[in-house]
Amino acid sequence: MSVTIRTILEDLMGTMEQIDETVDTLKPGNPETVITGMITAFSATQYVVERAVAMNANLLITHEGVFYSHHETSEWLEGDPVYLAKRSLIERSELAIFRYHDYWHRHQPDGIMVGLLRELGWSAYVDEQQATASILTIPAMTVSEAAEYIKRKLSISYVRVAGDLSQTCRHVGILVGYRGGGTMAIPLFNQHHLDLIIAGEGPEWETPEYVRDAVHQGRSNALIMLGHAESEAPGMKYLAEVLAEKYPMISTCFIAEQPIYQLV
Repeated sequence: MSVTIRTILEDLMGTMEQIDETVDTLKPGNPETVITGMITAFSATQYVVERAVAMNANLLITHEGVFYSHHETSEWLEGDPVYLAKRSLIERSELAIFRYHDYWHRHQPDGIMVGLLRELGWSAYVDEQQATASILTIPAMTVSEAAEYIKRKLSISYVRVAGDLSQTCRHVGILVGYRGGGTMAIPLFNQHHLDLIIAGEGPEWETPEYVRDAVHQGRSNALIMLGHAESEAPGMKYLAEVLAEKYPMISTCFIAEQPIYQLV
């Protein structure tokens, strides 16, 4: 049975309310192309594109954009050698790339959040699922133990922590991607009596500075920042599992990238 790119796109978005302004687009690619293999990834990095081509996949589904901007504007990159080399590779390979960002977050529940919770082994501890955050009660552990646990479960070498490492935490809020900013994260501490917030990323002078002041006042608040990709890649791994189950006739897998930053 042949499956076209259009079939996959309609499956991923067709049952949901249409989002008028969305970055979820197929470019490049022809919807009528029959799929020879599917790859999911956090981002269409040069490495991921090369691996997809080597694996004879012709549909790459990514969460973030190809060319370094959320809204995928590329005029400002014309003439840049990195941009030109990557664009040339994609054009030569005839690889179709679909960005699955807004609709995957809008999915009920948020597909990216589901993937992260599954990877952490904390799905059963969710007390409340909000639009932008999950509220959990986890087995008691110190902030330091939580950080080590997260590193082990996500196979990452480091996280960034604000707060008292010896503080015990049970009530936890989780926010993925760029949701760790002050207006999204800070209110959760008091609304849900949280000990710890775990987030992807956000401005360093917002939530981390709040935690600094809270600790100085003697309050038990802590923050663990995972990194944007580290918080969202598990959701794209989960998507590969969903698609592989629905379309067993198509070779489907998730390609992980190495962490972008190094500790020096």
